[in-house]
Amino acid sequence: MFAVVKTGGKQYKVQKDDKILVEKLEGKEGGKITLDEVLMLVDGKTAKVGEPVVKGAKVEAKIVAQTRGPKITVFKKKRRQNYRRKKGHRQDLTMIQVTDIKAA
Repeated sequence: MFAVVKTGGKQYKVQKDDKILVEKLEGKEGGKITLDEVLMLVDGKTAKVGEPVVKGAKVEAKIVAQTRGPKITVFKKKRRQNYRRKKGHRQDLTMIQVTDIKAA
């Protein structure tokens, strides 16, 4: 059984016991969260596609870690104008482990 969930503006295909990095979610390590936006649910041969979400379906997960992504350097330059700007960015991420997928 797997599900397609939406969180942080992105979609993820998850199964039980999968660990995924998602955009930062509120909560502490070891805490539990519920992802309600299930877009698709596949159980063997049957598939339920939501319009836009599958009613009553939930994905329960445990927060493994609150972490940060790799550093990204943003560099702007205009040639022959002595214009240079350098800026860095690190995205806040949450690693979650899927514990259960519940259908409607």
